[in-house]
Amino acid sequence: MKKLLSIAVTASLTVSTMPVSVNATENNGMRDISTMELVRDMGIGINLGNTLEACGDWIAEVDQQWGDGILTVTEYETAWGSPVITQEMIQGMADEGFGVVRVPVAWSNLMDENYKISEEYDNRVHEIVDWVIEADMYCIINIHWDNGWVNTFPDNRDECMKRYETMWTQIADSFKDYSDYLMFESQNEELGWESLWNPWGSDEGKTESYALVNEINQKFVDVIRNSGGNNPERHLLISGYNTGIDRTCDSLFRMPDDPANRMAVSVHYYTPAGFAILEEDADWGKAISTWGTEADFNELYYNMDMMKTNYIDKGIPVIIGEYGCPTTNKEPESVRLFISSVCKAAYERQLCPVLWATPGGHYDRDTCKMVDQQLKKLFNEVCDSSDKETNPPAEIIMGDVNSDGEYTVADIVLLGNWLLGREKALTNAKAADFNEDDVIDVFDLCLARYQLVKISSR
Repeated sequence: MKKLLSIAVTASLTVSTMPVSVNATENNGMRDISTMELVRDMGIGINLGNTLEACGDWIAEVDQQWGDGILTVTEYETAWGSPVITQEMIQGMADEGFGVVRVPVAWSNLMDENYKISEEYDNRVHEIVDWVIEADMYCIINIHWDNGWVNTFPDNRDECMKRYETMWTQIADSFKDYSDYLMFESQNEELGWESLWNPWGSDEGKTESYALVNEINQKFVDVIRNSGGNNPERHLLISGYNTGIDRTCDSLFRMPDDPANRMAVSVHYYTPAGFAILEEDADWGKAISTWGTEADFNELYYNMDMMKTNYIDKGIPVIIGEYGCPTTNKEPESVRLFISSVCKAAYERQLCPVLWATPGGHYDRDTCKMVDQQLKKLFNEVCDSSDKETNPPAEIIMGDVNSDGEYTVADIVLLGNWLLGREKALTNAKAADFNEDDVIDVFDLCLARYQLVKISSR
């Protein structure tokens, strides 16, 4: 025992004394946790909407007429009403209690004719992702609507698949060294085509449309898993059929084959559409200004239970990548009730709800706070009450870094090897922080050895 202790301590003294974050429980940032555990750790989230996914040919036309004819990342970023995003805006999301930020992206902006992603655009995505992770939040990036090219898949299958694969190959390579605080999402809402199958008509073409959705999602997984860095282990988010709950729960929808078994499924929740989408009457529906009847709650619970039964109960995590409602022509109390109720119903069933937020919406990008502070309070109550019910705090045995319930020489050896980079993970990193300075370094190893010697000599 003394020999093993001596080896571990001697080895650790050769390690640089530069602090190691307690949160970084692996040297490469990929922890030994399931996707279900990771999604639960996200808590509740918010979207950086109408920002990096802003796109449209009119942006170039405006620049040609009123600008200098040279399009920039900033012109796209601000085209749909967003100010230039700052680190303070992102930190504000963390300060308001959010644990994950979904960053929709239109990678085709400034892309060349061979589907090569703009280096400037890529750098800007990196900057914002870095800010999210530095704020101790998870980040999700995707290929969003992106000017609608995904909608042409049925008529231009080979070329669209080439474009999709080429884009994800570049994205995967660019972000390959990020930790598991970064998640890739295969697409937004566009996987599913009425040109193949009309959901309000017959079943003609339904099998074909679902098969194409499944093929694209499988291509996404294959590309990521065959790329480098941390991507063979990265947690992935699979877009449901048009991200609709009922369509994603259809037996024709299939989760891809994944050798890492690290996937969650994404759906969106804007139900009823008259309240959650429409600000005024449209030819396809009537706008509704209030929400909160018994029938409204029953509909909400039915949909959330459907996802729990079909996915959570089968071990497949669920992220509601978007939910929310406008505030124009809506009763403020109903807006607050709807958003908080969707959040609560989802979170209580182990789904991760991610609020859709755009400039002028629920999160103020000028003050870096939620516009409705009462809604923020309700969000906090949802997380606090659910955590107490489902995640009682576990007792930490100081020194028990392998979480086997005991503090032994095996923990000393593991800690020493982890500091040397020979071990990937400390199952319980907080148990190694003996001097409680929120970093794990050689000093903690020395204290760990000293404490174990004292225990062993009793």
